[in-house]
Amino acid sequence: MRPEGFAPILGTRFKLIGKQNRFWRGYVDCEITEVREPKVKAYSWVDSNGAKLRHVKYTLEETPSGTRLILEDVGWTGIAGFFLSKLMMTPGWKKTLGHGIPNVLSEMLENGTLRPGSTLKPKF
Repeated sequence: MRPEGFAPILGTRFKLIGKQNRFWRGYVDCEITEVREPKVKAYSWVDSNGAKLRHVKYTLEETPSGTRLILEDVGWTGIAGFFLSKLMMTPGWKKTLGHGIPNVLSEMLENGTLRPGSTLKPKF
């Protein structure tokens, strides 16, 4: 999903834009709820009017062999929440964590910029 209006500043409201379909409006409303640079970023997530609030948190943890990314996605409730998290969100997180983030990291230099000649293009 593409962020719109994102800034890693506490209280910033932004949208995550995806592909609209007949079951989903195509975006989620978010707000930054925690920032501890460079280790922690967290935001709230509301996908439609009246939906229950969820939280997503990314934490970087140093390990002897490098850095571990810990992802928490909490707030799913009831049977509908169970199915949404297992059938929709889990495949998306697996794709992002298994392919998306590693691909971006492989294209980055130590200072966080893309390496010269990279074919990746920032979307925001």
